[in-house]
Amino acid sequence: MNARMLPLLGFGLLFALLGFGLWYVRDHDITEIPSPLLGKTAPTYALPQLDAPDTSFGTAQLMGKPYLLHVFASWCFVCRAENPILMTKGKRLGVPLIGFDYKDDPSDARLWLQQFGNPYDVVISDLDGTVGIDFGVYGAPESFLIDGKGVIRHKHVGAMTDEVIESELIPLLDRIRQEPTK
Repeated sequence: MNARMLPLLGFGLLFALLGFGLWYVRDHDITEIPSPLLGKTAPTYALPQLDAPDTSFGTAQLMGKPYLLHVFASWCFVCRAENPILMTKGKRLGVPLIGFDYKDDPSDARLWLQQFGNPYDVVISDLDGTVGIDFGVYGAPESFLIDGKGVIRHKHVGAMTDEVIESELIPLLDRIRQEPTK
């Protein structure tokens, strides 16, 4: 093969990969990131509370009841846009809404919640992101619906919307509430 053809061949390959990537993004929902933890017990954690850093809160306090663990951060612009929905619809879920402050300075998070409103029953801080890694968190916002047995039943990546709450979370919570508790 002529040595002059190698750059052209390399460019052609690069162009083909770019085309495949654009096709994939157009035809696939990139917010649907599968979680290997769905249907499995959630990682055990005990993290400091945002408003009481000397007090930890975690799975031990939540066993026996379903809850929504919502990953947010003051640096997350999408979190700012979804916060009004959590403020108005969060209580409609009828389960504890746990704020999971991810890789965030606690003083920034407190200021953010004071400025935009605090929809959470409890806010915990994952300063270094270690527990987030255990959950497979890619970034903020993300949400995990965990049942009373501690099993992750649903993961949502991206902003919480009215549609997600009404068409995904509430029907799933209704099913969870109807399941026998053993």
